Amino acid sequence: QVQLVESGGGLVQAGGSLRLSCAASGLAFDNYAMGWFRQAPGKEREFVAAIRWSGATYYSDSVRGRSTISRDNAKNTVYLQMNSLKPEDTAVYYCAAGRDTGRDTATLSFGGTYDYWGQGTQVTVSS
Repeated sequence: QVQLVESGGGLVQAGGSLRLSCAASGLAFDNYAMGWFRQAPGKEREFVAAIRWSGATYYSDSVRGRSTISRDNAKNTVYLQMNSLKPEDTAVYYCAAGRDTGRDTATLSFGGTYDYWGQGTQVTVSS
């Protein structure tokens, strides 16, 4: 059984920071690209950031410059450090895992690339 378990969400004031974590089990972590997506109330799921097995990263325009995705393969864990948070960052954040095919990094922005998803962690940013 594959499990992705997110943690680190919470309530933070605008301008603050959070670090989200996603612990993976039941898969060959080193062979997978890992991604973060989010879904705000009344909106569709959107891509946030992704990291390939090689460590190459890809960010959405909305978070580029404010967020950093990283992975610790020894711990089977991926992180999303979020700084300068804005109220529009409020959403449920989901961790996802997909077998890395070696295609263009931009393909990692599509949800269909991923095979497994976590349960989500709530991030709420107040003004």
